[in-house]
Amino acid sequence: MAILRLPEVQKITGLRGHSSIYEAIRSGLFPPQIRIGIRSVGWLDDEIQMLCDARIAGCCEDEIRDLVTEMVNARSNRLVSKASPKFPGQF
Repeated sequence: MAILRLPEVQKITGLRGHSSIYEAIRSGLFPPQIRIGIRSVGWLDDEIQMLCDARIAGCCEDEIRDLVTEMVNARSNRLVSKASPKFPGQF
């Protein structure tokens, strides 16, 4: 898993303007960014790839919204599944 910055996301998805991506996020059609620093954000590469795969497969907007919701919900599960047994309850 890698974190992609905006120019990489634009290149992979074919969306040219950052405003197109942020509008898609507001519409639930694109996974929201994650904060990677005080003034920087990125997107998970596997989420972007799944979104592209769904578009290629011809999924409708409702299906893509459902997929984005599932991806966002799975983010919290990533942390729980990777939590170290040495530090239970820390996360």
